[in-house]
Amino acid sequence: MDIGLRDIQEARNCLKNVAYKTGLVYNTTFSEMTGNYIYLKTENLQKTGSFKVRGAFNKIAHLSDEEKRNGVIASSAGNHAQGVAMAATSYKIKSTIVMPKHAPLSKISATKSYGAEVVLHGEIYDEAYEKAKEIQRETGATFVHPFNDPYVIAGQGTIGLEIMEDLPDVDMIVVPIGGGGLISGIAIAVKSINPNVKIIGVQTENVPSIVKSISENHVSTVDGKPTIADGIAVKTPGEITFNIIKEYVDDVVTVGEDEIANSILLLLERAKVISEGAGAASLAAVLNRLDNIKNKKIVALISGGNIDVNMLSRIIDKGLVKSGRKIIVRTIIEDRPGTLGKLLNLVAGTGANVLSVLHNRSTADLPIGYANVELELETVNEEHVEKIKQLLSFENYNYKLL
Repeated sequence: MDIGLRDIQEARNCLKNVAYKTGLVYNTTFSEMTGNYIYLKTENLQKTGSFKVRGAFNKIAHLSDEEKRNGVIASSAGNHAQGVAMAATSYKIKSTIVMPKHAPLSKISATKSYGAEVVLHGEIYDEAYEKAKEIQRETGATFVHPFNDPYVIAGQGTIGLEIMEDLPDVDMIVVPIGGGGLISGIAIAVKSINPNVKIIGVQTENVPSIVKSISENHVSTVDGKPTIADGIAVKTPGEITFNIIKEYVDDVVTVGEDEIANSILLLLERAKVISEGAGAASLAAVLNRLDNIKNKKIVALISGGNIDVNMLSRIIDKGLVKSGRKIIVRTIIEDRPGTLGKLLNLVAGTGANVLSVLHNRSTADLPIGYANVELELETVNEEHVEKIKQLLSFENYNYKLL
């Protein structure tokens, strides 16, 4: 089945009372940082926390009565799982979802809460996919593919229709790519309305399967590395999506893990948007890969917000350290009354806030009469950190930053 604008318009009618029309929000900070007009398409606020419900519901809505009786099965790192589970439950269909063993606990719990039976298998999406196909052969359930399916692609394409309605003169849309279903649907919708709009795909440097496939001119597999953008960690893209990307997508770029983590933090602080790694990849590309583009209206698609709270905490901590807003100082002091208080008073005098103190006199490498001290400090910026370092040096503390 070829996918065209009419299929996407029909999908929108199917999703009328199901998917939200999510906001397209102008962001002043990111616009000033880039010299462009940056808008965020907030699919993180979609039902189930990501765009995936669009494609999953459109696919399940088109199943025959017999297919519905046999139930559905899917494989997913988390977001597609929730979309399939919600759609199946709304049609009173049994759903089984195979997820990688290390999928975020928040996504596993959410998928179960939507009514699905969850099977954990494999280290990455592709291994979960193989297990799901095995179960599908045994049970006769209909496999709902997360990206390589015309109905799924058409459902995701409804995002493109919404963007063109809200910002008809958009110049560029930046979209995360895993298997390619999202960007395929958006590209078909947008290019059918205005062929001059640039569609830019983004992958993590750790799993650049589309980039490799384009360079080799056929669907290719990458082994990949672990990534915080688990939603786009797909080793092998789809045949359908690859062909659409070749025809409709203008360019595909990659971003690094630190760039994605920094974008998650920026979205949180500057846009009040909670994004998972895959969703923040689009902003990472806008901030780090489009230096030669100015004065253009650019939409960054925030594809999902289902980030594990523990992961978010680690990203925030790392981001604070990198920006000079938190440091850990280790030094040695004499083990006698008043020496710890003197150190703390020195630090407090600079305006730093002491978050924690670790005082240990029992380590083997310490001479008797001395203690190791680690201070976790909340600071303002890198200049503030430099001020603390200069003061410690002036007071003859032998220290290092961890």
